[in-house]
Amino acid sequence: MSRDAWRVGAAVQWMRRTVSRQRDDFPAAMTFTLDTLDAIVAARSSAQADESYTRSLIEGGPTRCAKKLGEEGVEAALACAGGTKVELAAEAADVLYHLLVALRSRGVPLSDVMSVLEKRTEQSGLAEKASRKAK
Repeated sequence: MSRDAWRVGAAVQWMRRTVSRQRDDFPAAMTFTLDTLDAIVAARSSAQADESYTRSLIEGGPTRCAKKLGEEGVEAALACAGGTKVELAAEAADVLYHLLVALRSRGVPLSDVMSVLEKRTEQSGLAEKASRKAK
């Protein structure tokens, strides 16, 4: 299984386990992507804070979102260093979710991030890193 397929699978599992929704919100045959997760975050960010964890994070502002993202990043790093694959997958899913919430809290669309990634992959990682140092 490719790394991307594994990450998407982890995100799907996390979303199915931790986020309540009606059946027709997430058809079984639907392909789950970061865009799917981003759309879910967008929809939930406009709900009432007492009904939506996502909305409560957004209302806490970028600092609260950044703190949560940092916590999840540390948990993912620890899972990578010494946890199981299942633990790492769950923590990676948390990081993806909280990253999207943090981006939304600052008004940065996922498409902007994807554009940066696309540009960076036009050359090798070493060449790209060297070009950033030169600026």
